[in-house]
Amino acid sequence: MSHNHSHNHSHSHTDLKGRNLFISILLNIVITVAQVIGGLISGSLALLSDALHNFSDVVSLIISYIAEKLSKRKASFQKTFGYKRAEILAAFINAATLMIVAVLLIIEAVERFQNPQEIESNLVIWLSVIAILGNGFSVLLLKKDSEANMNMKSAYLHLLTDMMASIAVLIGGLLMKYYQLYWVDSVLTFIIALYLIWMGFDLLKNSTKVLMLFTPESTPINKIVEEINAFNSIKNVHHVHIWQLNEEEIHLEAHIDFNEDITLSQFDTILQDIEALLFSKYDINHVNIQPEFGKDDVKDVIVQD
Repeated sequence: MSHNHSHNHSHSHTDLKGRNLFISILLNIVITVAQVIGGLISGSLALLSDALHNFSDVVSLIISYIAEKLSKRKASFQKTFGYKRAEILAAFINAATLMIVAVLLIIEAVERFQNPQEIESNLVIWLSVIAILGNGFSVLLLKKDSEANMNMKSAYLHLLTDMMASIAVLIGGLLMKYYQLYWVDSVLTFIIALYLIWMGFDLLKNSTKVLMLFTPESTPINKIVEEINAFNSIKNVHHVHIWQLNEEEIHLEAHIDFNEDITLSQFDTILQDIEALLFSKYDINHVNIQPEFGKDDVKDVIVQD
């Protein structure tokens, strides 16, 4: 049994990531409060729906912030992996809330479309501009980290979709002000909801795969087994499990039959070669091998435990 970890993130980088999340939380609290008050005064469902989405942003950002802090905690006897899955769990929760909010918005949009109401468009326009600026700044803060971290991507998507929603609300406010097209408020709400579903589904699917211990799509088990089997001293590779612990670690465990009853030092040498192969070609950085010689067990590559 052995493992090899490769981490590229410094403490200063993770501290900066947490700071950016905290700033985004504060900005979205201000935006949410302003939009709720403005939506109630103006009667704009699109503004209230944007406020609801902003509120979900606040919740998701807080979840992401907590998860980011937890992920840095060390392992213990009770938590041997530490909290390394915290950010994946946060991504799953945030993606699920995106979908739920979207369904609620669709229901409200359909009801309001059947009974359009006059709306105070000036307030809608100014509040949407404030939301665009606030969310736009938050999007810029999180964009870099979102490219390499599923948790940060979930927070980034919440903010990006809310900025897009605010742009839609601004357009709606202008149409209502100059053309009295009050039904546009409901139509825009419906479009915002569909966009949320489209953006949230992929993240929900990917985070679910990690939580379910599915093998990453980019990791070819059959090819990996073939390459390990090509070692002269190895007779058979079986009982293989490959899963993604988080976005920095892919784990492999397997049973290996050897042609001869080798010594422990010989096994260590072979294991180092296997580790180097798996890390360099497949980014697998945690390898757990059970050596066997003449053991009578199931020799299938995949074995249901």
